[in-house]
Amino acid sequence: GEGEGEAGQPNGIHGQDQEMANGDPSGAAATTGAGAESNAVKVTTPYLTKYERARILGTRALQISMNAPVLVPLDGETDALQIAIKELSQKKIPLVIRRYLPDGSFEDWRVSDLISD
Repeated sequence: GEGEGEAGQPNGIHGQDQEMANGDPSGAAATTGAGAESNAVKVTTPYLTKYERARILGTRALQISMNAPVLVPLDGETDALQIAIKELSQKKIPLVIRRYLPDGSFEDWRVSDLISD
């Protein structure tokens, strides 16, 4: 019904901020329950998709450019995107990817847990 539509629209447009804001007040206990349970048994791929990779690198590069602490030792790198790529290759990016499923539930994956080649 309405709850699924509301939960489905914001996550396609923008990022985690809206998902978190609109996900909880929607009152869909099924969504929250399924999301909490799905962390135990994951059904989506353990691989980082190219879209997730692009968004994670862009988000992390923006954070680094805004003087967020860098989590890897630098060897003269100054470009925020190159630093983000280095962090990803060392699995040091402290972000969580929320993957929505067709039934409105979701899975949260730590970037450090995903396989990125």
